[in-house]
Amino acid sequence: MALTSELTGAPRPQAVLWDLDGTLVDSEPLWGVALSEVAAELGRPLTPEVREAITGTDDRTTMRLLARHTGTDATEDELDALRDRIVGRVAGLLEGEVPVLEGALDAVHGLRAAGVPLALVTSSPRRVAEISLAALGPGLFDAVVTAGEVTRRKPEPEPYLLGARELDVDPARCWAVEDSPSGALAAERAGCRVLLAPGALAAARTPGRVELATLAEVLAVRAA
Repeated sequence: MALTSELTGAPRPQAVLWDLDGTLVDSEPLWGVALSEVAAELGRPLTPEVREAITGTDDRTTMRLLARHTGTDATEDELDALRDRIVGRVAGLLEGEVPVLEGALDAVHGLRAAGVPLALVTSSPRRVAEISLAALGPGLFDAVVTAGEVTRRKPEPEPYLLGARELDVDPARCWAVEDSPSGALAAERAGCRVLLAPGALAAARTPGRVELATLAEVLAVRAA
């Protein structure tokens, strides 16, 4: 396989920081199911534009976008109740089956074999992240940052800065693998080099970000 030329021979990263939803597991459709169910009950089905705007956002932003789209004048407590309902639905769907994306396990295991520290940096709540982590396998990540560990979530840099700090590495020497515009922006703001997963949204594909044809291309680190 021809590796991405932008990675081959690049300085070896001190760590690789991974997004979860849409990058390692194909869970975005499950969030879509849960959000669609609630939106329909609130009287207005989701549009493709709203789906894209929601992708990669934190739960509070998602609930506010959902409320705005459906014209719902919800209190903060009511938004919390909607969030809990959606999270519970997604957790239930994942407990049935975690859809691990093609090449994800090979890429993560390959990096571990190469001695590269790894962190998971996700906007999902820990309850949902832990179900996916159990399916991926125990002990794959040296640090895990979820929505509950930060106060300012993606697209703010705090999640990636925290992930790098927990690994005791310089974020400017890290690769971050992302699929959403907000996640990629968060990683850039933290100083990471952004690698876009094969299924990355079109809005995330901007100059300066490395587009991966397959997740296996991160294994260019072995030769870096």
